[in-house]
Amino acid sequence: MVNLETLKSLELFQDLNKEQLEALQRHAYTEQYSRNDRLFREGDPAQQLWIETDGQIDLRFELPGQNITSDEQTIQSIEARPLEARVLGWSCFVPPYKMRLSAYCVTDTCSVIKFDRDALLKLFEQDTNMGYKILSFMIKVVGYRFHEFQDELAKHLGQDIMNTW
Repeated sequence: MVNLETLKSLELFQDLNKEQLEALQRHAYTEQYSRNDRLFREGDPAQQLWIETDGQIDLRFELPGQNITSDEQTIQSIEARPLEARVLGWSCFVPPYKMRLSAYCVTDTCSVIKFDRDALLKLFEQDTNMGYKILSFMIKVVGYRFHEFQDELAKHLGQDIMNTW
């Protein structure tokens, strides 16, 4: 079982009261991964919300027809940075409910807290205030990731332009 204080410390849940945290705690579980483990693959069904709590995870795009990925395909690295950047699997709330990227553990170990989407949605139906707060935070995560992607793309496009001069 995930410690209540651990849940409370995560930015995603800081606006929740003790009863809401306890309800979430009943549905939270942890998983460990080792270096080079793939946590999920682009296109997999998105059925859980993931929160990285230890280690570093790279989000990568997969090249069609290849079973191997590399650092060069990394879109974003998620590690002990702002907690909002540590949330994975937001696709579980967005049709078509498929993972948008692949995730790989790139440190010796990675730890995640996971919640099954269906359990969360039932909680949100029972406590719409909790659902509103968590889904509002998810919108911030998506926006944050989009802006990071834009910045990274602009940096690479700028380098390409400079290389052609």
